[in-house]
Amino acid sequence: MTASQSAKKISASGGPKLAFRPLPVPQVDIRGFWGDRVDAVASRTADILYDRCVEARMLEQIDPDRPSPGVVIPFHSPSPDEAASQGAEFTGSTVTTQMFWDSDWGKTIETAAYSLYRRRNDSLERKIDAVIDMYGKLQQPDGYLSSWYQRIEPGKRWTNLRDCHELYCAGHLIEGAVAYYQATGKRKLLDIMCRYVDHIADTFGPGPGKKKGYCGHEEIELALVKLARATGEQKYMDLAKYFVDQRGQQPHYFDEEARARGTDPKAYHFKTYEYSQSHRPVREQDKVVGHAVRAMYLFSGMADIATEYGDDTLRVALDRLWDDLTTKNLYITGGIGPSAHNEGFTADYDLPNETAYAETCASVGLVFWASRMLGMGPNARYADMMERALYNGSISGLSLDGSLFFYENPLESRGKHNRWKWHRCPCCPPNIGRMVASIGSYFYGLSDDALAVHLYGDSTARFDISGRQVELIQTSNYPWDGAISIEVEPEAPVEFTLHLRIPSWSRKAALTVNGAPVDLDTVMGDGYAAIRREWRKGDRVDLDLEMSIARLFANPQVRQDIGRVALARGPLIYCVEETDNAGQLHRITLPRTAKVEAHKEQNLLGGVVTLSAIGSKEAVENWESGLYRTDPPATEQAKLKAVPYFAWDNREPGEMLVWLRDG
Repeated sequence: MTASQSAKKISASGGPKLAFRPLPVPQVDIRGFWGDRVDAVASRTADILYDRCVEARMLEQIDPDRPSPGVVIPFHSPSPDEAASQGAEFTGSTVTTQMFWDSDWGKTIETAAYSLYRRRNDSLERKIDAVIDMYGKLQQPDGYLSSWYQRIEPGKRWTNLRDCHELYCAGHLIEGAVAYYQATGKRKLLDIMCRYVDHIADTFGPGPGKKKGYCGHEEIELALVKLARATGEQKYMDLAKYFVDQRGQQPHYFDEEARARGTDPKAYHFKTYEYSQSHRPVREQDKVVGHAVRAMYLFSGMADIATEYGDDTLRVALDRLWDDLTTKNLYITGGIGPSAHNEGFTADYDLPNETAYAETCASVGLVFWASRMLGMGPNARYADMMERALYNGSISGLSLDGSLFFYENPLESRGKHNRWKWHRCPCCPPNIGRMVASIGSYFYGLSDDALAVHLYGDSTARFDISGRQVELIQTSNYPWDGAISIEVEPEAPVEFTLHLRIPSWSRKAALTVNGAPVDLDTVMGDGYAAIRREWRKGDRVDLDLEMSIARLFANPQVRQDIGRVALARGPLIYCVEETDNAGQLHRITLPRTAKVEAHKEQNLLGGVVTLSAIGSKEAVENWESGLYRTDPPATEQAKLKAVPYFAWDNREPGEMLVWLRDG
């Protein structure tokens, strides 16, 4: 059964007719800017993820033919700040990340799958096949599958959903299984996970004798939707809906579960169920709170369910939450979650730059959420944010060559924040790896009679619409240039609507179809130009977006950015690095009268457009006598050079700054 046939089977059982679903990765070929990044993941990152999982002894935990390795990461009692800075998860007073190693394998398999589709790698494929074989041997007769609870803590399954990531791990293995099936055609892991999900459906749900629980770390919700779309099984979609609907209901499942374990529900490290967004039923929530990654995964699952079931009550809640995030709790880079303490949100407008946590996984999660909001129809409100998070806060977490990573993504550094090979909590490397490797699925959305183009860049999409096969070829040097050419090649004439996003950052746009100008005012809706016609071979659409340079200012309630300015060009946020700008960066001022110019530099950072301006900076000469004096420092001219934020720390280590002093 193809993915499109599966989607139709699910849609016929209750989903709204006009839902827009992403094209599977094998139906989209990516070139250009994103093609380079996919190649880096396929040629380096995918192998690195596997090798470092093995080095961390993760393979020993899932291999039933070896003795159990026991606890590899020692339990200990760190301070909250220490644990949070290490990306650790608390269980009472102890901490370990080993309990969610299955999720790391799931994301590694997913990254490998899409990489194998991109580039043949027989050695990696054999290794992943061997991992899948281990999971097959490990799976219990009733379908249950958790290396932690089978190999390290046997006899305790389904006893601590609040802390121990069982369903979260299942979700990532599900996503890996779907990806491996779509990319390679191999069903073994997909069948394993279908048996596991059947067990989960027998264990959880509204029926008599079933547990009324859900995971403390959301993820399975969106994974089940993906599984349902791939297999056509409505029961998987219904289980996803159950987990969304049940969250935060009273009596609170985590309280009851704790009492069943013989512990006090109040003896919870984070003290509040806001941490896991289970403090209220989801339709009553109106603020983004708690752990940022968990929030993004929950909202992604909610958006999928809103799309599949046409649930406007979820859409209303999601729009409230979207407004709260984007107007009060979002970094200009698309990063989210300022605090290391809870890896998440604090208070409105609290957006420190140097200490920004802005976990890579959280920005990836924002991409997930925004892309799923587009399932309810093309809307630039969501697509512009997806683009912002994609080009800035997420891919900053991966070095240009695909070998090094960021866990945190601050907007200011004194030179000590540098990329690393691995992390005690290695969730971010495979998360950014799988997102980049599957980037084609974020470019387009397909409904029964429409195709939406959400992202621009060199690519070819193949899809079936109204019973006709269509190939759409996009040619562009985006994001460096705003000229986009789209050729539509149906096998036979076919009528459908083509939705083209007009980004809010573009001050001017021009659109033609077969050379004839289109009046954008007459075809615009929710930030997209909608062109409905009978498309024939050779039809061509040209879109020209003004790639303007912008000075951006923060809401005055963001105290850290008062008197500061950031630079952007098109979808990219820029920063200054010490290697290009002599002297301490905090001394630089960008006058409002300064002309900012763009320059193509093909030999810098893999080929980028830089920005330059003449600014000023305070001189440090004649200050040897002390810290303070009555005369202000002298100023001197300073040539300023800015590079795209995603590319920082790919050269010599040094200072970095996004928000410059505004003159």
